[in-house]
Amino acid sequence: MTRTTTMAEADVRRPAQRAPKAGAAFGASRRGRTTDRVFAGLAYGSGLLILAVLAAVAVFLLVRAWPAIGGPRDAVDAVVSSFTGGRFASFREYVPPLLFGSVLVAVLALALAFFVSIGIAVFISQYAPRRLVGALNTIIDLLAAIPSVVYGLWGGLVLVPAIYPFWDWVAGHLGWIPLFAGPAANPSRTVGTVALVLAVMILPIITSMTRDVFLQTPKLHEEAALALGATKWETIRLAVLPFGRSGIISASMLGLGRALGETMAVLMILSPGLKYSFHLLQASQNQTIAANIAAQYPEANGLGVSVLIATGLVLFAITFAVNYAARRLTGKAAS
Repeated sequence: MTRTTTMAEADVRRPAQRAPKAGAAFGASRRGRTTDRVFAGLAYGSGLLILAVLAAVAVFLLVRAWPAIGGPRDAVDAVVSSFTGGRFASFREYVPPLLFGSVLVAVLALALAFFVSIGIAVFISQYAPRRLVGALNTIIDLLAAIPSVVYGLWGGLVLVPAIYPFWDWVAGHLGWIPLFAGPAANPSRTVGTVALVLAVMILPIITSMTRDVFLQTPKLHEEAALALGATKWETIRLAVLPFGRSGIISASMLGLGRALGETMAVLMILSPGLKYSFHLLQASQNQTIAANIAAQYPEANGLGVSVLIATGLVLFAITFAVNYAARRLTGKAAS
């Protein structure tokens, strides 16, 4: 009788012992759903915040530039004439040379940095010994964090006087090419020197992003290529580079955007001009929008500031278009 009672009591107690466990699981599930909702709300809020900031920047530029866009033409033309020494008499004539200079400098910088960055990224991710990888990663990350004014100081004080003999040699031997037509300016405050400084500036950015993408290449892809008899280079060409194509495009466009908007380094090195010129070794040929704003802003009046902000609005639109094109190219590469 005692044994029967004990077994009955045990049977009665079992559901009571399971109840807290079920309740705890239900509570944990409910907390998990609450956490998911909070996280989703934060993610949506962050996305909307980015759009709000972008819209606020666009509205600010448009409002501050409106006096130059829709204001009295005579007053705006007088400001433009004062900025250019009488060379241009309207805003429509003033912006295209600046835009040409900005695009020329940025594209040259990207052309100089692109292949070097890809080579460094391939070396770090595929060839470098483990002891060397850590040091190289640290150096690349430190270079990416250096302020642009430091690059400008280095370019103006060290590179400009040191690179003249090289530019003079290039002009003497390759001067038949319009890009390198001489005589080379001394000091070398030219588009070629600025493009070289900007290439050094954006090189660690492109290298860092490309390196991280290459390191994400599935090992099975590389091992499959090696198993089929591919060499190390063939493995990189068939497995690593195709996998990282979208990352390479994104990194390159980020570097291009950085070069398009660079101000201090260009202002400290380049001898400005307002020409449609491809002569990279001659001074006073081109100027960029960002450097022109920084140079003209201290002496500009109210309408002059609006004219400068209007040029900044043009640069904003060009940068936005570049990022949009990069997004499209990245999507095609990924697909």
